[in-house]
Amino acid sequence: MASNAAVPFWRAAGMTYITYSNLCANLVRQCLKEPHRSEALNREKVHFSISKWAEGKPKKPSRFLCSFL
Repeated sequence: MASNAAVPFWRAAGMTYITYSNLCANLVRQCLKEPHRSEALNREKVHFSISKWAEGKPKKPSRFLCSFL
């Protein structure tokens, strides 16, 4: 059964919604004037840790810093 519904342009371009959303967010951040730009770029960074488990107990976590640019 064929659908005649309109396809979102991000899907037609072969993107996922998350990719499209990240692209738009980066463009908005780059258009901001200082000091708002640097504040927005700092909020973009994500800190997380990963703990490996052995024998039912977590080992010392590893810290990571990711920047989604």
